[in-house]
Amino acid sequence: MTRLVTFADAKGQRLGAMLEGGRLLDLTAAGGAALAGRTADMLALIEGGPSVLAAVKALAANPPAGAVLDAGAARLLAPIPRPRRNVFCVGRNYMDHVAEGDRTRGITNPELPKFPQFFTKAPDTVIAHEDWIPAHDGVTKWLDYEVELAAIIGREGRDIPKDQALDHVFGWSIGNDVTGRDLQRRYGQWFKGKSLDRSCPLGPWIVPADELDALNTGIRCFVNGEKRQDSHTSKMIFDVKEIIHQLSLGFTLKPGDVIITGTPEGVGYAMQPPQTLKPGDVVECEIDGIGRLRNTVRAEG
Repeated sequence: MTRLVTFADAKGQRLGAMLEGGRLLDLTAAGGAALAGRTADMLALIEGGPSVLAAVKALAANPPAGAVLDAGAARLLAPIPRPRRNVFCVGRNYMDHVAEGDRTRGITNPELPKFPQFFTKAPDTVIAHEDWIPAHDGVTKWLDYEVELAAIIGREGRDIPKDQALDHVFGWSIGNDVTGRDLQRRYGQWFKGKSLDRSCPLGPWIVPADELDALNTGIRCFVNGEKRQDSHTSKMIFDVKEIIHQLSLGFTLKPGDVIITGTPEGVGYAMQPPQTLKPGDVVECEIDGIGRLRNTVRAEG
């Protein structure tokens, strides 16, 4: 499996490929002519297209010794540390999550969405694997987690037919749509409750689209080791193909755009009794075939 990362060490921020045993291939050092001009950041690599990705895969399969960093020698950043546009999101996209949310409002016969419910998170909400999530004490009393499959767009397109949607996906990652539930409800539209600082853990890496059937894989979330969410991406109401098709109607998707595709049942606010995130809580989001994204909640100040 190819795992594309953005990392930082004493030499600065660079692109890499995660190898076995936690070693890291520095793509800037290894690239040569095949990657010329494509290792400035993840967007440059994505825009290089299939030939550049093929070159990265070849290097990862046979890494030059002088370009390999030891495990622990660098710190992972989010694969796209600051998306150039808002992170696109889909709400209420698993039937059981719709049902649990409606139960908290006394609705016994939930009506499923007829179309994807889109909203966004601000670009600078994005943080990395092993980075910290602020508790936002005094701002929200209902901080919550949401494990989500993230689709990274690789090819520009508008009005994309559903049967061509996956041709526009560069790769897959994991997102955690951290949410202030009380703010989400207070302001009507969801942006405020979804765009608290550092509320979008993303990573730890990107797996190329052709290396994973992400529409048919397991998805889970753990808090302090307790499994809270345990589902399957095949249970989405609107699959990734439909999401990309609908989002692109009259709207151009661009390379590097991040789309997180909804969360399954098991979120904290719907538990009995409700379970909010607190300082010290460790949240681990897991998707089979990608890996595990781990973050800790921390009090500010």
